[in-house]
Amino acid sequence: MQPLAPLAPETDGDQATQQVPFRSVSKHTHHTWARTFSCIADVYVQPQSLAEIENVVNLAHRYRKRVVTVGCGHSPSNIALTSSWLVNLDKYNKILSLDPETGVVVMQSGIRLYTLCEELERHGWAMPNLGSINQQSIAGAISTGTHGSSVRHGLMSEDVLSLKITLANGTTQECSRDANSDLFQAALLSLGSLGIISEITFQAVRAFDLRWKQTIDSDLKVFNSWSKDLWTQSEFVRVWWFPYTRRAVVWQADQTDEAHREPPVSYYDGALGYYVYHNLLYLAQSFPRILPWVEWFVFGMQYGFANGSTTSAVQPSRKALLMNCLYSQFVNEWAIPLHKGPEALRRLSSWLNQLSPSDPDYVPHNIPFSAEGLYVHAPVEVRVSDTTLTSNARPLLDPTVKDGPTLYLNATLYRPYLRDPPCRERYYQAFEWLMKDMGGRPHWAKNFEAYRPEIELMYGDDLDKFRQIRDAVDPEGMFLGPWHRARILAEDARYELEEVEVERTKSVKNGITVFGKV
Repeated sequence: MQPLAPLAPETDGDQATQQVPFRSVSKHTHHTWARTFSCIADVYVQPQSLAEIENVVNLAHRYRKRVVTVGCGHSPSNIALTSSWLVNLDKYNKILSLDPETGVVVMQSGIRLYTLCEELERHGWAMPNLGSINQQSIAGAISTGTHGSSVRHGLMSEDVLSLKITLANGTTQECSRDANSDLFQAALLSLGSLGIISEITFQAVRAFDLRWKQTIDSDLKVFNSWSKDLWTQSEFVRVWWFPYTRRAVVWQADQTDEAHREPPVSYYDGALGYYVYHNLLYLAQSFPRILPWVEWFVFGMQYGFANGSTTSAVQPSRKALLMNCLYSQFVNEWAIPLHKGPEALRRLSSWLNQLSPSDPDYVPHNIPFSAEGLYVHAPVEVRVSDTTLTSNARPLLDPTVKDGPTLYLNATLYRPYLRDPPCRERYYQAFEWLMKDMGGRPHWAKNFEAYRPEIELMYGDDLDKFRQIRDAVDPEGMFLGPWHRARILAEDARYELEEVEVERTKSVKNGITVFGKV
């Protein structure tokens, strides 16, 4: 990307603006990692300094353009699509300082988590908690409510001490729990609607290794241990639940001083398993009835066919906490109270497996949609967090439970060779109905169909406060688009710079949805 000449300043005497590079290209195609959505941005900018970020915002304001900030595009939704100005901070990605005594690190907001973890480890420090992937920028992870899998940790934002955000008027403000606290509480989970987060001060911890073990067993054993020690037996715990086989993988990890030891590798790992599963999923597009068998076979080949099978390893935390996302996918994840987990999974199992009342595992599911002829794939990922433990500010749009630990249920659907699974609409319709019935809230970065009226009921006064703070710092809606309009904006609110979707077409190539101009 070659830096282009800056656009003309507002006044001839504005020499400072004339000296700031405007590193951009036009007609840039952006797509999500999963290739579920794409767009063609009029201008694509990659600033390398705070002055450049402020310059982008000032010029966008002058030319009446919307601004969207994007990182790796791992969210499979249309939250970061635009036909206007798209800002990518991949080149604004340096660690500015790291206190060797306290572990307080100051970084530019575009740094990817894998780079941050590697740099921290070089100096003997680490992230306290990670999600399942490390491709996101630190700003993107914070802005969408990224969490890990530990009842001893909350959202990743709980370790943010302060941040700087460039607002619609082109100025950059610093905020923290104790200074400019309202802005901080909104910016910790902003959904890109407040401004461009430019700098983050974060509390790291001493680098640590994890000894992890995963065990295969029946889901009944998981349900029976749920309220006992399932989630407290280790610092990090996550579960993959397979509804057709009624089995589960329980992964647990604790800090250790043992020597590193990689997990055993079988001939099925790697390319063979990847392509076998991928092609079986593709075949199931035409013959969905084979999916229960596919899940049984792939589960057994990957984890073992016998209950009680275990695998273990010792790895650095930055490696042990990650998982491979494998293929393009839709992801629908909801947060519900932890104690409701067994009920939710049993109800989902009864519905998916079409159990009769005579079946010993049957529970009334009450889901008002038929599962007849419906077959799904991929396990439900089950994780936990507890935001009540933090002394930091709680984000206004935090989806987790306010008075105890939270359970995340993640219904993933793969897209073999970028083809949408035929089960998606009905499965997600039923899954979301169940999650709402359990008092759930959706993960903001995922594919969910809850909209403004429901979200207003879920968040109440917190959403009202968020709107007030947001409107105060961006009254013209420079950072707003159709995703925000459908979910978090007041019905009667109007903004001069808000981008409105007027056209959406299905691309013949790879099934990508393309947004038209506004």
